[in-house]
Amino acid sequence: MSATPQGPVGRPRDPEVDERITRAAAEVFGENGWHRFTIDTVARRAGVGKASIYLRWPNKEALLAAALAARLNGIEDIDTGSVRADLISLARQIQRSYLGESGRAALQLRVDAQRVPEVRDHLHRLQESQVLAARAIVRRAIARGELHPDTSVTLLLDCVCGGVMNHVLATPPHLRDQVAAGADDYAAALVEFVLGAC
Repeated sequence: MSATPQGPVGRPRDPEVDERITRAAAEVFGENGWHRFTIDTVARRAGVGKASIYLRWPNKEALLAAALAARLNGIEDIDTGSVRADLISLARQIQRSYLGESGRAALQLRVDAQRVPEVRDHLHRLQESQVLAARAIVRRAIARGELHPDTSVTLLLDCVCGGVMNHVLATPPHLRDQVAAGADDYAAALVEFVLGAC
C-alpha cells in the first residue's frame, strides 16, 4: 500500500506579511543604517513576531538582501525615439529611486554596501542598470543624428545623472516630499539645460 502524498506542513506563507516585513526592513535600514539594523526593530515596525521573520530568512543579512531586492528596482531601458524624452525619463527614474518610498534605503545602500557582502551585488546591479540604460540613450541619439558624433557620452551622462544625484543628496530631510512633488519639472529643466549646452 503506497503512502498518500503529503502537502506542505503548517500554514502557507502570507504574501501580505512578507510585504510588510520587507517594507519595514527597507525603512529601518534607510533610517538607521547597517549598524543599527536589527531583527527586533524590523519586527516591531512590521507588527510581527521575530519568529515570523526567522521562518522566512535565517539572519539579518538575508532579510536585508531580500528587502532590497523586493523594494528597489533598477533603471529600465528607455527608447521613445527622442533624446530629450529619453533623458527626462531617465532622470525621473533616478529621482524616483532615491525620493520614493524606499529612497532612503537606496541612499543608505551606497554607504553600507561594502560592509554587507550580501547586498553589495544588489548595488552593483542597480548601478549597472543605470549605466547601461543611460549609455544606450546617448548612443542611439548620436546614431539618429540628434547629438553631434563627437558628443562625450560620459560627460553628458555625468551632467544628467550627477545633477539628479546632487539634487537628491542636497535636499534636507524636511524638504524631501516637496522635492519629490516637483521631480518631473526638475528633470525636464535639467535635461533642457544639459542639451542646450551640447
